[in-house]
Amino acid sequence: MAAGDIAGSFFKYASILVAVVVGLYAILLGLLTTSTFQSHVVYLHAIQMTWLKDLNIPESFGFLRNQVTPFSIRTTDGEWLYAWHILPVELYRKHEMPLIEEPVGFVSDIKSRLGFQLLRDDPEARLILHMHGAGGTVASGYRAPNYRALSAGNPGKIHVLKFDYRGFGKSTGSPSEAGLIIDALVVVDWAMNVAGIPPSRILIFGQSMGTAVSIAVSKHLAVQNPPIVFVGTVLVAPFVDVATLVSTYQIAGIVPILSPVAMFPCLFKYLQRFIRDKFSTRDSIAQYIRANEVNGEKYRISIIHAEDDFDIPWHHSQLVFWHAVNASMPAGISYDDLEQKKLDSKADLGAAVSMMEWKTNHGVIREEILKTGLHNVIMGYPVVTMAVMRFFEAADPSFTA
Repeated sequence: MAAGDIAGSFFKYASILVAVVVGLYAILLGLLTTSTFQSHVVYLHAIQMTWLKDLNIPESFGFLRNQVTPFSIRTTDGEWLYAWHILPVELYRKHEMPLIEEPVGFVSDIKSRLGFQLLRDDPEARLILHMHGAGGTVASGYRAPNYRALSAGNPGKIHVLKFDYRGFGKSTGSPSEAGLIIDALVVVDWAMNVAGIPPSRILIFGQSMGTAVSIAVSKHLAVQNPPIVFVGTVLVAPFVDVATLVSTYQIAGIVPILSPVAMFPCLFKYLQRFIRDKFSTRDSIAQYIRANEVNGEKYRISIIHAEDDFDIPWHHSQLVFWHAVNASMPAGISYDDLEQKKLDSKADLGAAVSMMEWKTNHGVIREEILKTGLHNVIMGYPVVTMAVMRFFEAADPSFTA
């Protein structure tokens, strides 16, 4: 075969391949305008990542016998949320024998269990409400190590309450922005009114998509009358809003959503009209901070991100931090001016992290950017433990390990 024929065949098949890829991508864009397909892409709730293990046997995920109590919480609109109450390991050690003697597995009445009673009856107990990201269940991936990192600062006092949103894992229903916020509010209500833990002993933790849920719920409670403000909110790998996220996001780090379209502003703006769930973290965090500044409520926010996060680029945290700081000032501050202040005052800890802390008369807004940690591995890092203890001790200096 002549060289010209070979070249012609190559370009022919290459053209066909390009046409197929473009066609498939066009089909993807079309499907993304439908609510059902869009929901599966945004939430990835059908991806369990724990198919071969039973969530009702937490021991198979590295926990001690009855260190975790699986149970469910009823939502205000009739769904059931699957949840784990996780005991801190030192508290477990002190009550190991009676805990071992209890039956294992899912319980219909958590109030009958010793673990719950140890939370409810201890005036020194702290509780972290954990809101996870897209995909998976309460036990997927790096979430189990994350729970251990959250309680590591005081393993005798810090409990973790973990739940799956509607449509995730064993929880009923289908996910939506409004639905997830209802879920989180119901869990907050359970923590305060069933477990009896006041907001001054509750910390909100969110990662990835969970950061949007966390700050939306924190805002919702801060703007009500009377306001409810927790001891702190920790946001790991937050994003500005869904529209900004999908302009760069790739499913599994491979399949782009709207990043190719972002090069065509008019088309990108048109497709944004079909985004059902907005999850505007920038608006929620600004409203949260303005409400607390006006009400004179003490608030604490920590934003943590890794520079090598390929799922949600770390510049999202820079923008979220700016929106937060800007909202704390009556006259605001430009993004460039804040970046200059960072250069002047941020702490550079070398290969570990760079940190900037913004303080007002009422609040603290902290940004920590790690050199490494990816999107999920970071959840088990000591920086998470430090953030938790920093906030609990700021609220109550007597709270130490």
